[in-house]
Amino acid sequence: MALSPSLELQVQTLPDNPGVYQYFDAEGKLLYVGKAKNLKKRVSSYFNKVHDNAKTNVMVRKIHEIRHIVVATEADALLLENNLIKKLQPRYNVLLKDDKSYPWICIKREPFPRVFSTRKMIKDGSEYFGPYTNFKVVHTILDMIKELYPLRTCQLDLKPANIKSGKFKVCLEFHIGNCKGPCEGLESEQQYLDQVAAIRQILKGNFKDSLRDFRKKMQDYAAEMQFEEAQKMKEKIEVLENYQARSTILNPKISNIDVFSIVSDESMAFVNFLQIAHGAIIRSHTLELKKKLDETDEELLALAVVEMRERFGLTSKEIVVPFPLDFGENIKVTVPQLGDKKQILELSQRNAKYHRLEQLKQLQIVDPERHTQRIMAQMQKDLRLSVEPRHIECFDNSNIQGTNPVSACVVFKDGKPSKKDYRHFNVKTVEGPNDFATMEEVVYRRYKRLLDENEPLPQLIIIDGGKGQLSSALKSLEALNLRGKIAIIGIAKRLEELFYPGDSVPLYLDKKSETLKVIQHLRNEAHRFGITFHRDKRSKSALQSSMETIQGIGEKTMQTLLKHFKSVKRLKLASESEISEVVGPSKAKKIYEFYQTNTNKDHLETNT
Repeated sequence: MALSPSLELQVQTLPDNPGVYQYFDAEGKLLYVGKAKNLKKRVSSYFNKVHDNAKTNVMVRKIHEIRHIVVATEADALLLENNLIKKLQPRYNVLLKDDKSYPWICIKREPFPRVFSTRKMIKDGSEYFGPYTNFKVVHTILDMIKELYPLRTCQLDLKPANIKSGKFKVCLEFHIGNCKGPCEGLESEQQYLDQVAAIRQILKGNFKDSLRDFRKKMQDYAAEMQFEEAQKMKEKIEVLENYQARSTILNPKISNIDVFSIVSDESMAFVNFLQIAHGAIIRSHTLELKKKLDETDEELLALAVVEMRERFGLTSKEIVVPFPLDFGENIKVTVPQLGDKKQILELSQRNAKYHRLEQLKQLQIVDPERHTQRIMAQMQKDLRLSVEPRHIECFDNSNIQGTNPVSACVVFKDGKPSKKDYRHFNVKTVEGPNDFATMEEVVYRRYKRLLDENEPLPQLIIIDGGKGQLSSALKSLEALNLRGKIAIIGIAKRLEELFYPGDSVPLYLDKKSETLKVIQHLRNEAHRFGITFHRDKRSKSALQSSMETIQGIGEKTMQTLLKHFKSVKRLKLASESEISEVVGPSKAKKIYEFYQTNTNKDHLETNT
């Protein structure tokens, strides 16, 4: 695109260093913040081509001023970009949709610290573990801690002077065994802090120290014949081991790594994060990002990793991701190909996929129009179309050994069947089984009629068949001067290959993609509609043959029988008494004898 002299000068004078760039419009409003390994190359790329994404083209036309900040490394640029996006929220940047307040487990900074759940982080020196995806997980952990370590729940100010003065009295929690009474000095602060230290390790995913301490106490109690106390320790060990068994899914040697994966579609991306410590998942979270400019998965994942490390205070030196990313020298990036780390990456990817599916199901229920728009946009991108395929028509031929050739056309609007617009065709000009000639005839007849009646044409035609059927359909579009005005593709049954005119290499879509599911639905619906029409036609032919052959049996009688038995084939297999119940004994005898005679004759001819 042609740049104004002012903008061209700004681009030419940008440095070749890593940094962050900002685009402003003529009114001084911030449009976009981006990072670059090389500022000059990256910013220039916006202006030297027409972009596939319409929003990007609109944004580029609005750019009036470019500002930049030079940093030392690309990793620094990523950190700065993330901070500016969150702070300034530019119109064309990825939208971090996760604004929920998640629960944490807090170890309060106070004498005899309390351990409790909260949604608020107060910067008073207290320790916070989490956030957790829901309160159910938090309650499970706190209930386990309560069974293992009796801590206080009161909010008393347990300073040494207050305890020494006898200011407090033990409460019900002490009498039922949930607290050891530090308020009256019945438990020393050091004993209490030892328990808190053990809880801290459990919250970090390390169960080893607590299990070792409980086993030692159990053995000591047993040696001293204190079997009741030994049994209590055994129960604590069982509680901890049960929780550990549910949490630990990997080799315990894998510790202190963060795992990130991404699943995206046309409009949204979902980044799942798993924090691993001592072979256990101690934290899981999925972040939603709303795309604005058709960002790549690499760009989105890099942004999400920086955001979640900052948000959750992650300090691990190794992260596991599905493709290479650069976060500087201090962080090791692993792209596993096999083993335990590959296993945990696949688990993270499954979590991201399930989260996406849940959101899509909710969207389909809550906002069906937006759901439709998303699928149409995805189909346009996947099938490389110039417009969204709001109106699609699919053709399928049906014949058995050349008899009763018919063709079906099914119509989908906004990704859903429009059954009132379905059409079937009796083939008129083709003799024998010739799929190519049949396709050429019916496509011509369909669109000749739409043109004559000034009806709207589809944005996409799908031909159920390979290159031959597609070429035949193209001949008809050329004859009607419609080639290039309507997109047309063929789908081959065996491998779900999509063929385009003039392209010998087929397109293969992801087997789980929504675009392929819509195309398969169209193809299956066309096949069903065509086969049903073909069977009806064959039944009518068989019915007509029977009426002409059986003396004394008219059309009305045969229609009554067909309505009852559903097909001529079932009528042939029926007993004389079954037929008699429908049309009476005299007619039943004629019909039964006719079919028995012809069936036996066919059988003899087959055997000879």
